Amino acid sequence: MPVKLRKTRIEEPSLFRRIFFLSAWGFILAVASLLFLWVGSLLDQLLGTSPKLMLGLFFLAVVGCFIELVDEVRKMLKGK
Repeated sequence: MPVKLRKTRIEEPSLFRRIFFLSAWGFILAVASLLFLWVGSLLDQLLGTSPKLMLGLFFLAVVGCFIELVDEVRKMLKGK
């Protein structure tokens, strides 16, 4: 008895799903910046380099999140 395979159609995500996905980046940005601030603060206390590492890691988190956000938006626009 032959097995029949059905073709599944991959649908494009709805506008609501896209907006929800992009709004999650705000949460990711907040969590990443707080985490990097905390790690930078611990390293500053350990190494005695007052706010240098804390600020450096904070800006690294913010820039990294924005780069990923722009990349995701480009993927979404390209898929249209």
